[in-house]
Amino acid sequence: MRSTWTDSRLDDLKDRIDSRLDDLSERIGDLSGRVDAQSGRIDALQHAILLVGGGMLAAFVGVLAAMIGLIATQL
Repeated sequence: MRSTWTDSRLDDLKDRIDSRLDDLSERIGDLSGRVDAQSGRIDALQHAILLVGGGMLAAFVGVLAAMIGLIATQL
């Protein structure tokens, strides 16, 4: 084992670390793009859930009003 580091060995180590950090930065950028794409899909799903839920609520209120009207006319 060497007990000292030469300048060339330190430069090699620096180059390897820089290379790995560049790779890591690229992978993080790719991951960020994938997260953004998923965010768009989640927004679309939330919109669909609100539309369906609103439609069901409106239908329920309509049926309830019809039932109340039917009961009121039969009394």
